[in-house]
Amino acid sequence: MFLSRLTLARKPEVEALGQILSPAHDGRRMDAHHRLIWSAFAGNPEASRDFLWRDMGRGQFMVLSPRPPAASALFEPPEAKPFAPELSPGDRLAFVLRANATRTVKTDRITPSGKRERQHNDVVMEALKPIPRRRDLPPGEESRRARQRLEIAQEAGADWMAGQGARAGFRLLDCHVSAYDVRDLPGKGKRRPRFGVLDLEGVLEVADPPAFLARLCRGFGRARAFGCGLMLIRRA
Repeated sequence: MFLSRLTLARKPEVEALGQILSPAHDGRRMDAHHRLIWSAFAGNPEASRDFLWRDMGRGQFMVLSPRPPAASALFEPPEAKPFAPELSPGDRLAFVLRANATRTVKTDRITPSGKRERQHNDVVMEALKPIPRRRDLPPGEESRRARQRLEIAQEAGADWMAGQGARAGFRLLDCHVSAYDVRDLPGKGKRRPRFGVLDLEGVLEVADPPAFLARLCRGFGRARAFGCGLMLIRRA
């Protein structure tokens, strides 16, 4: 695996595309960046996405991939290095993660193949359902609602992260949710793709290094094509 830094090229022709490459709208920007990162892995038009990425801001992206990104006219020369951390049980790592945290449940609907349909529920959206919508609040209650939302996101996010650890070879020691937002991707009508984005950071302890590294390379949560799922780690 390779961990790479991609930086948008500082060329007049690239800067002229600024509103196309990085639109102001959050969802459109995620979609544009998704397509942008593909330009560095476009050798095989039939290949499926096999990389994870994260928007670091100011035209920079971190990418984890099984092959280094190729040169692209849209980026400065890629800064790529092999990613093969040597980990042992008990190692403590600080982490940051942007994730679409979901829980999969089976519904009563039957798929054409005869199986029960699975539904992916956003864990924070589910926990926030009892909270009044902003438009339903009396004047002056918006700040209290924002604090309540973040408290609920903190609890739901930490619980989800602990569950990830149980299946991915680590124990969660500390977890802080710094932000939770809902993003709408471009689409038509009322059925635009919509998902929640959690920003988490904390400390974990490695229990099963091979299982942890395998999951790290696959990513955490869903919406990985749109900049979620890449965990960045360092020694704590």
